[in-house]
Amino acid sequence: MARNKKSTAKTSSSPKTKNSVKKRSATPKKMTAKDKDTLTVPELLHQIPGTKLEEIRFLQGEDNPAKETWRTFRIMAEFIKGLEALNGVTKGISMFGSARIKPSSDYYELARATGYQLGKSGFAIITGGGPGAMEASNRGGKEAGALSIGLNIKLPFETHVNPYVDIAVDFNFFFVRKVMLVKYAHGFIILPGGVGTLDEMFEALTLLQTGKIMNFPIILMGKDYWTPLLDWMRNKLLAEGMISAKDLDNIHLTDSPKEACKIAQRYWKSYLKDLKQEIVKQKWLSEVMSRHMADV
Repeated sequence: MARNKKSTAKTSSSPKTKNSVKKRSATPKKMTAKDKDTLTVPELLHQIPGTKLEEIRFLQGEDNPAKETWRTFRIMAEFIKGLEALNGVTKGISMFGSARIKPSSDYYELARATGYQLGKSGFAIITGGGPGAMEASNRGGKEAGALSIGLNIKLPFETHVNPYVDIAVDFNFFFVRKVMLVKYAHGFIILPGGVGTLDEMFEALTLLQTGKIMNFPIILMGKDYWTPLLDWMRNKLLAEGMISAKDLDNIHLTDSPKEACKIAQRYWKSYLKDLKQEIVKQKWLSEVMSRHMADV
């Protein structure tokens, strides 16, 4: 009888082992550095085990109306989290550039030196919190003794916050993070980068064009890298009437971290001057309204 039990147990365990092998083979393999550079974003997203990222589900509209409605509260919670974490940050500069920039690269040193110069001038350094140009910018700011901020986005890559960040905030939704990158900044530093960097640059240009932000410089670092893009904007967009000349007024191109810092400081002083005039105007209006109400 004991022999039969042993035989039965052995037989019943065999299919279980087979199934477990199948399950393991379906698990996404661990990504290498080469995979991150060669795979497309959709392919990378398939490497995430379990459920899809929150923002993907939101944008694809796969959930029922009840879940979509409840998701708005999570979006609101992210806004509140960002506002609370960054409350009190006033003199900030957001710096953008490729996460693929290596520490040995000249671009890395350019970002680090620029972050340092801005930090020495009292600017808080705000980045996406990731590696590459973001890490270099945070590092330079921290070395200058400035407040260093990283606003991280949950992705299948670039998910870790670099070690040079004082305040780190994680976001599920790109659009919430983008609001924070603009709201607490008084200018953008655009280092060599790809699609995400261009997205931030053109969003700022759109906000300037539509009057949503003012006294806001867009400083492109790296003349060799950015000159072809600026030439295209002038020779195509401007020449064909798609934009006006003033749309390019706030774009500055330089290779010098010190010059970039001077430009940022000039815009900051202009902002303070306008703010003072606005305060005086509001005070005058308040006094006029008070006298008017007294007469009534």
